[in-house]
Amino acid sequence: MTTPSSSAVPPLSPERTRVGFVGIGNMGAPMAGHLVKAGWRVSAYDIDPAKVRAFVQGHGGTAAESLAELGRNADVVITMLPDGRVVRAVTLGDGQSDCLASGLARGAVVIDMSSSSPVGTRALGAELEKRGISLLDAPVSGGVRGAEAATLAIMVGGDPALAERCAPLLVPMGRRFYAGRLGSGHAVKVLNNYVSAAGLAAAGEALIIGARFGVDPKVMLDIVNASSGRNNSTENKFVQFILNRKFNSGFALGLMAKDLALAMEVAKAVDVPAELGRACLDLWQEAERSLGGGADHTEIVRHLGEL
Repeated sequence: MTTPSSSAVPPLSPERTRVGFVGIGNMGAPMAGHLVKAGWRVSAYDIDPAKVRAFVQGHGGTAAESLAELGRNADVVITMLPDGRVVRAVTLGDGQSDCLASGLARGAVVIDMSSSSPVGTRALGAELEKRGISLLDAPVSGGVRGAEAATLAIMVGGDPALAERCAPLLVPMGRRFYAGRLGSGHAVKVLNNYVSAAGLAAAGEALIIGARFGVDPKVMLDIVNASSGRNNSTENKFVQFILNRKFNSGFALGLMAKDLALAMEVAKAVDVPAELGRACLDLWQEAERSLGGGADHTEIVRHLGEL
């Protein structure tokens, strides 16, 4: 999807670009804060006005009282919201409610950095295109720690010229990767989380089996991390959050289950059976029902058994 001038205009710059940021939560607040620190003119909106006030007091920028107001005063709007349904409601509304589209001018750009449905992103992009508004998807990996440290992996999908034009806006928040056409960033994000979820569950099962056979979990973990079975979870989650029973990585079990469901939605859309993926989704959804969506995602190992 392109706008008529997407390949003819210069890259975004703090001097020429007004930025709106929707979603000042655990991830959004530090991300928007990095933009302000880098010199971008940021106007913030959140359904909780107290979060916006705290953000402006702590980081700077300005507060918008409505989505329409934010849209009127922005050339580019970044959304960092719970899921694609919320992004769609915030962007298009229902014809009566406050929304971005009622304020955004033709030629404006929306960058969705939420974990949204890749299929839904393409549908939203088509509807925004009718209004002369462009959409990029740019979900992130790295969690709250990555947001705070500005080390997020940012996976961009959409028109390549537009993605390149918007690249300077993303640099203060992390490392940018261009994934492909619209929806590709969201697809890579949820498929990456599928691989992460499967790796965590597999490692958890292996350590539980080993422990019941008489192998010390820490010893087994050291050996796995020096061998071919090591993965992100064995290196960065078990010692830090699981063996010490802190379970405080900062990423919710329900969010992982949601991303797994979106990954399987993509698999269905392209006619891939994904039998392992569906078994993994069943396991995580069962854990969500047992432990609650608010439990830390590392608590999946508690659901699998005791170490």
